[in-house]
Amino acid sequence: MHWLLVLGNWGMLLGVVMTVVSVMLSYPLAHWLSLPMQILAHISTLVFATLVKFGYILRSIALNRFAGCGQPSL
Repeated sequence: MHWLLVLGNWGMLLGVVMTVVSVMLSYPLAHWLSLPMQILAHISTLVFATLVKFGYILRSIALNRFAGCGQPSL
């Protein structure tokens, strides 16, 4: 289950970073982008925010399983 915790942590980290990038492209830097790119940036904000949520779910599942079988060996 250690791999599930690592996957969840990386998913959350990647999701947060990409959400911040897509928000920056969607709002303060939007005047430099074409309309299709602005639409893509707005849609990607939703997708990357969902990645944060999936990462949190994976992390919660891994920590719940670790709690059931003792401390994880890192």
